[in-house]
Amino acid sequence: MAKSKQTYEEIRQKRMEENKKRMEELNLTKLSQSLLSKPSPVKKGKPRTFRPAAALTPVRRSPRVADMSTVSYKELPVETLERTRRSYSSRRRGFGVYASSEARAYAIDKAEQIQSRLGADFPSFLKPMVQSHVSGCFWLGLPVYFCKSHLPLSDEMMTLEDENGDEFQTKYLARKTGLSGGWRGFSLDHELVDGDALVFHLVSPTRFKVYIARAYDSENNENKEDMEEDNEGKENIDNDKNSDSKHLDGIAKRTRASNCFSTLQNLQKFSMIGNQST
Repeated sequence: MAKSKQTYEEIRQKRMEENKKRMEELNLTKLSQSLLSKPSPVKKGKPRTFRPAAALTPVRRSPRVADMSTVSYKELPVETLERTRRSYSSRRRGFGVYASSEARAYAIDKAEQIQSRLGADFPSFLKPMVQSHVSGCFWLGLPVYFCKSHLPLSDEMMTLEDENGDEFQTKYLARKTGLSGGWRGFSLDHELVDGDALVFHLVSPTRFKVYIARAYDSENNENKEDMEEDNEGKENIDNDKNSDSKHLDGIAKRTRASNCFSTLQNLQKFSMIGNQST
């Protein structure tokens, strides 16, 4: 093992000496020292120059638009338009009152008479009003057969024109076959109540002429007021009965308490007499 190590070291030493001689012959050591001694050159950058501000000259325009006025891109303030909203009172005529069967029949009979005078040139249908049409969700479902036959197949804005010529824009939903947005304003503006009957006359693909038959007109107002007074009278009688029954219950409780107290006093007297006798 020692001989092999000496042989390797000897061979390594010989190679190092040979390499050193070759470097001296090629003069590599002097070249490396000369490169290290020389300083690296410093790059000089170009001085920064600022261009003078260009004079404001009109932009050259095409001769085709030379005679046209220049376009101004200056932003101008936009005046916002105030949207006037109608305020409706919840204490309107017949609000929350359910119509009687006689009032419904009266309105439907009037609506049928109106519909018979319209003729067959344009299609029409009759629609009695219920509470969901004139309060709460304000959703008006239309007859399916009429919608499939005469109304658009997609959602459209429908115009409702009353007997005075006033127009109201409503949203017609084709899949649900009914009127949604805008119907509330029409219903409140015309003070529709439960029991009224409406005749819808389709005068164009997106326009209805609407005729209103009131369940409570000027002739039936007295009957309606009498019904409301009767209802109020019944409520007052019920309230009086409730107050009387409460009063009687209080009197009965007080009498029972006084009777119990008197019996206790009598028992105490008898017990005292018995003790004295003994």
